[in-house]
Amino acid sequence: MLPFSAHIPFIHTREIPSGADIFGRLAGWFEHRGAAAFVSGGPAAHFSYLTAEPAAEAVLGYADPRDAEIFLKDATAFVRPRDHCPGLPPFTGGVVGLAGFELGLRLENLKRRPFRIEGRGAWPDLVVRLYTAVLAFDHARNTLTAIGRGQTGDAARAACDRLVALYDATPDRMTPKDALSDVALRLETPDEVHEDKVAAIVRQIHAGDLFQANLARGWTGRLKPEVTPGDVAAALHARGPAPFGAMLHLGGRAIVSNSPERFIRLDAGGRMETLPIKGTRPRGSTPEADAALAAELLGSAKDRAENLMIVDLMRHDLSRVAEIGSVRVPRLNGLESYANVHHLVSTVTAQLAEGRTAADVLAASFPPGSISGAPKVQAMKVIAEMEAARGPYCGSLFFIDAGGAMDSSVLIRTLAFERDEADRWQFRAAAGGGIVADSDPREERIETETKLSLIRTVLEGRT
Repeated sequence: MLPFSAHIPFIHTREIPSGADIFGRLAGWFEHRGAAAFVSGGPAAHFSYLTAEPAAEAVLGYADPRDAEIFLKDATAFVRPRDHCPGLPPFTGGVVGLAGFELGLRLENLKRRPFRIEGRGAWPDLVVRLYTAVLAFDHARNTLTAIGRGQTGDAARAACDRLVALYDATPDRMTPKDALSDVALRLETPDEVHEDKVAAIVRQIHAGDLFQANLARGWTGRLKPEVTPGDVAAALHARGPAPFGAMLHLGGRAIVSNSPERFIRLDAGGRMETLPIKGTRPRGSTPEADAALAAELLGSAKDRAENLMIVDLMRHDLSRVAEIGSVRVPRLNGLESYANVHHLVSTVTAQLAEGRTAADVLAASFPPGSISGAPKVQAMKVIAEMEAARGPYCGSLFFIDAGGAMDSSVLIRTLAFERDEADRWQFRAAAGGGIVADSDPREERIETETKLSLIRTVLEGRT
């Protein structure tokens, strides 16, 4: 039995002044035990969350023989779907989870390999933690609310007050302005090798083996002795805030993400939404060049077709847990612009079927279609043959509220960190793209560099 099975029905809330400095404290927040942050930025930002000191944790290790779907359902058995309090943010306490990409291979009973950094221990496929308090920053209202949950009103108030005390004790921490890494990032797959792999996938597509596969390559490095993953998270948010920025402290490991992509959101009423991204161009150096690149992306038949394939895949995945006939596509190939890239983004919605929960949604749809391919299982097999294990990259960081709501990101623009024997933070980052029948190997290789550019700017101190 997992260590959190009882519902936590009581809620206590408290408004905190000067909510906007949540971002100034981001680097310092990382120092707290089990620190987690969902940091939203950009025009679409609505809520950001800080939490720490989990009450319980369950881990599905790489070699753990337990069934992943049963594990996930057990870990969320305390949730009471559609029992959300009106007027409060979507996350009021509950589960925060990290699903590695290889969890998808496990769910499909495919061959897996462990993800490691510099040859160290295998990362788990799934980590699930119970947090009984959360700080929720409302970007629209510029307010910060502390929320505590518990078995009694007093327990909820105590959880709330404890998190406020942590917040008050967290200083603003100045992020170093120069390079955060002590060496230039090391490329794992040389340019010509990556281009050869792209060409091989194109040949498989022409042979009829699949329609699309996402191919990535990795970079590794090490932070300076005085720098932490929290500093990286703060610097990424300052330089290029993204809708699904995040960090999670796992003791001797951590992840930091600057992702622009939602995986699946489930609201308290059962409405599901996913925002698949396919299609990328760099930002231009002048307003005219930038507008031309955006127009080129919008007019690209290749990129629009690539996006449509993943929209169809996500429609299929949501339909597995949705009410019959409820799947819709209200937006197809919309343009979204970020600090270093333009993207094509679509929206797929559906209504969750009666009796289904967030755990069912994740199990039915993981891994995200936008970073696997179509058909999904065949694409995952191709990825496993051509790449190293991905670990957190292209997995998902998610929360499941005690009242049943869920939100989740696709962990692109993401770094995985691990402390070495000298107490230094080693890291791995990766970037990739969807390969289709008319993909050009050189252009696909350049796209990986474009997508990693903001991370490299922050780590290497580029201007």
